[in-house]
Amino acid sequence: MDTTSRAEAASAASATAGRIDTFLSADFPWYGLDEGWTGARWLGPLGVISGGTVEHGTLGHGDRPSRLLEEQHSRRFVCVVTLARRPLRRTTDGTGTLEATSVGSAAWLAGSGLLSCTWPGQLDRSLRQDWLDQQSTLAWELSDDLTGPAWSTLTLPVGGVPQPFHYRESDYGWVLAGEGPGVHLGAYGRGVSAYGLGFAVRGDLSEYREQGPATA
Repeated sequence: MDTTSRAEAASAASATAGRIDTFLSADFPWYGLDEGWTGARWLGPLGVISGGTVEHGTLGHGDRPSRLLEEQHSRRFVCVVTLARRPLRRTTDGTGTLEATSVGSAAWLAGSGLLSCTWPGQLDRSLRQDWLDQQSTLAWELSDDLTGPAWSTLTLPVGGVPQPFHYRESDYGWVLAGEGPGVHLGAYGRGVSAYGLGFAVRGDLSEYREQGPATA
């Protein structure tokens, strides 16, 4: 390994350690796929509010998602979103309030996460933003109606205990949302069936590498 390669490897290791530290500063456990998943694992995006409090984050599994049209449907991935259970509360500066989190919140994060991995490259450029706005609105409306006809029930293990999840499919992948001890859970994926998946607390996250979703 040459000097440049060593420097790049050291920089990547430092970045991963820093990101893991931020994840582990959260006051709730992180969930990912359980030991039944033997593929790659990587760190996804974090949601941090003012004051540095971690509210939610994503652990990725499998291929990096891509928005390139020719790659979208060949990438196989599952992303698990962990959202802290929070009551209605004041902002840290006391100037406003933050809504209580819910399973619907987790459904929205998962739905918008799937949308972030999807790009309507087949549409004319002038229509793409309209499409994204439309799909974002639809994801929000669906997350606010978890008992509606768009959702079915799927039972999956969380820490080995069967738990019911709200589940829906679309042309772009699938989304589910439910609960775990102390948290709300969401997940989204493409190319990997949601049936048969299991979730578990992932501990120190050392098995997850610094590798966010591709945005190309």
